[in-house]
Formats: sequence, structure tokens, C-alpha cells
Amino acid sequence: MKLNKLNYLLFTFLLVMTATSCSKDYLEVDPKGTYLESNYYQNQEQAFSGVVAVYDILGKESRGFENMVTMMNAGSDDHYAGGGGPDDGAGIHAFSHYTISASTIPTSYWDDYYQGIFRANILLSKLPEAPIDEAVKRRFIAETKALRAYFYFQLVRMFGNIPLITSPLPTEEIYNVSQATKENVYIQIETDLEEAKNDLPNTVDLAVEGGRFTKGAAQALLGKVYLYNGKKAEAAAELEVVNGIPGSTSIYGYRLLDNFDDLWDFDNIFNSESILETTNTNKSNADWDFWGSGADEGNTINIMVGPRSYVRSAGSSAPDFAPGWSINVFTQKFYDIIQSDPRFDATIADLKAYEDAGEIEYLHGDQDTGYYLKKFMPLNSDASTGGGARELNYQQHVYMIRLADTYLLEAEALGGTGARAQALLDAVRARVGLPSIPVSMDAIMQERRLELAGEGHRWFDLVRTGQASQALAEYGFTPGKNEVLPIPLKELDNTQLVQNPNY
Repeated sequence: MKLNKLNYLLFTFLLVMTATSCSKDYLEVDPKGTYLESNYYQNQEQAFSGVVAVYDILGKESRGFENMVTMMNAGSDDHYAGGGGPDDGAGIHAFSHYTISASTIPTSYWDDYYQGIFRANILLSKLPEAPIDEAVKRRFIAETKALRAYFYFQLVRMFGNIPLITSPLPTEEIYNVSQATKENVYIQIETDLEEAKNDLPNTVDLAVEGGRFTKGAAQALLGKVYLYNGKKAEAAAELEVVNGIPGSTSIYGYRLLDNFDDLWDFDNIFNSESILETTNTNKSNADWDFWGSGADEGNTINIMVGPRSYVRSAGSSAPDFAPGWSINVFTQKFYDIIQSDPRFDATIADLKAYEDAGEIEYLHGDQDTGYYLKKFMPLNSDASTGGGARELNYQQHVYMIRLADTYLLEAEALGGTGARAQALLDAVRARVGLPSIPVSMDAIMQERRLELAGEGHRWFDLVRTGQASQALAEYGFTPGKNEVLPIPLKELDNTQLVQNPNY
């Protein structure tokens, strides 16, 4: 059964047994016409539907206006929030200018991941007794633990002080939950991944099971988690297995693509560089009346980063980009850094140059520089010809972890020194025709900035390495405060949760 397209019927049974936050609105659900939790998971198909429903939360990476990639880009020093104006998305602009508060942080960045955690907790409580094949059961449990770990990793990186919930909670207990220490959250994440990787397959049939967790994906995520938790030796050990010999094919079949540009081909899904990616489809018939409600399956980043009212002049050689909302334009500073890099043309659409040459016209949005995020900019030919709104049904998948990322993470875990760290850095540079340079932490971070530009990593990298206060000072970043986001206001009402410092 393919994971690429979610079966919407899966949600009918989940509605009666999940809550998406500590808010009362999500706890009162009419169970009419749905399966009850007590009589579900009676066969393998039902159990698998539960697993797929947990997977669906990975769509947070790229679906809806409040997706992870564009939000985290906006908080970095490489992008402006963009859009039609300073009020076009209160949350994304507030993060970009560091005026973000408990009332302007979009609640979905908390709600969505806790929805995934609650789904995972229910599934993990039921799977041990489910009457299905034991090997299949172990795999389903492993996948669910890996997904729960991913959701907690996103939450602890964003909010720092979060509740740790590992079993289903009765409604009356929701309001009494308090925050755990970051140390205990990381212990749970690491435990879930250590247990999961042992029962996951090394590889899967990508035509049938592409997008599901493998042992390599769990190990890559574990290595990343260890690095964020300051366990560099453990991180390097996990990532070395994932990466293999730099520039060669690893034991899991991972290998850098020969051509960097091929990473952004809409049809080049589940390629050899992809370790974990979220799937999107142009066949969900997403439309404006339910877009962002959890039922849309298209990649919203595509429409968000396109230029507004884009029109080519007669005889223009400019690409036939689909018009969009001008979110995440690059800063002039980043343009100057990447301008001479071989990855420039795949990363930045230089609309300023096309406009200056009279080849295009487009409507300039907020803080428009003319430098657009080309990795996710669709052409008109990429649009769906099916039902729904064409703007909401782009099918580009989005990498959550790819091999160049793990190469550089391992080099960082090795302290930015030594022959292996040098080889890892060299392999990433050689792929785009760049010569070797001496490995160092500065060189690794600069390579991450160029290689992973626009993919949502930069803000996390700056915070993790303690560089945020300097790099983001001109945007309003306050040390001791903005290393984490504020907990949404509604999560604090009538609960035991305490707001993050200085918000």
C-alpha cells in the first residue's frame, strides 16, 4: 500500500480518540459514524491505517500556510518573510522581525505535533494486543516510535520546555500536565529511536513503500538528535553508519546525486540522496474551502515562494514560473554570499536580473529583493490538471533529511577536524565542482548554509551552535529569549504549563 496518498477515511476513527492540544475544543468530539477505539485494530489493515494516520503529521513540513520550511526560513538571516505586505501572515512576519509573542505564534506548530504524538501513543497502547503477524507488528511499533521521536524533536527544538506524554491521557488529566525537562525529553526521543531502528527494514520497495521509515532514516535522525543534545561521539558513530565512505554508496544505498540540480526535479522522488522525505500529491483535489484543515495533501511551499502576478514579456527567455505569494525572498546579504557558488542557479531565481532586462513583470511584495527560492518554485507545467485549486495541488516532495545534510552533521560531530571530517566536507563540495578547503567548524557551517539554503535548517543551525545572537541581532533577536518560540497563549489557559522566559 503506497503512503504517498493518505486515505481520508483513516481520520474517522482517530477523531474519537485523539486530542491535538490541551485545549478543550479538541476534546469534545461526536463519535457518530466512526469506529470507536475499543473496537479498532482488529486486523492488519486497520493497524496499518493507524500507522498511516501518524505518518500524515509529517506533512507539517510542507502543507498549509503554517508549514515548517517557510516559517523557519523566515526566522533566519537568509530570508525575509515576504508576502504581499507586513500583515500577510502575522505569525511568519512576527518571527522574521522577532516580535513574536504568545498571541501571534500560530498554534499549529504546537497542536499539529502533539496531535501526532497522541495518535502515536494510542497506537502504541493498542498494537501489542492486535491480532496481526508479529513481524509486521514489530515494524508498525518501530515506525510509530520513530515518528513520535521526530515529533518530539521538532517540539523540543522549537519550544524547549514541553510536556512529555507517552501514553493516552483521559480528558480530565489533560489540564494537569506539566512540562518536562529538556533532558528527559531527549532521553525519550533517543530511547524511541534506539528501540525503533532494530525493528525497521534496511531498505523498502520505493515504488510501494516509499516514504516509510527505514533503519537508515531512524539512525540518521538519532545521530542528529545526539548532536543537538551535545552527545557528539554518539552522533558521529550513528552518522558514520548512515553515511558510509564519503562520496560512495552507504550500506543503506544512500549516495549523493551526481547533479545538485536533480534534487529539485519534481519527479525525482525517493532518490539515492533522500533519507527521509515528506510526500505530497497533485491528486488530492485540495481546494480553498478545506485547505489547511488537514485534508489537503499538496505542497503549499510551491505556491508560497512563487512571484506575485508574474508575467513574461514576448520572446522572454525567463522561466515560465507559476505565480505565487512571494514568501521567503532571499536577503541581499545571502545573495552576495552565494552569487559565485555553483549552487546559485538551482537555489535562487534572480527575478531582479530578468526584470532589469525587461523580460518579466511581477508585483513586488514585502521587502522584495528580487531573489526568490528557486528550489521550490514551480513552473506552470508543474500544475495539476485534476480537480481542486491548481495552486494547492503541487506534488513536489520535501526532504526532511538528505545525505549532504548528514555528511555535514557528522563532520560537525567530529569537531570539524580530522581526515574523515575533511573527506565528508570535500564530498559535498566535489559534487558541485568545488575544490577542497581545510575543514573547520566555520567551513562546515558555511557549507551547510550554501548547500541547504531555503530548506528550513539555517535557524536551527544558528541556535544550536550559539551563533544566533550575533547573526540575527539586526533582525531583533534577543539572547535568552528567542532561542525558543513562545508557547501559544491558549495552551497556557487553565493548564499547568509555564511560558518560556521573557515572553
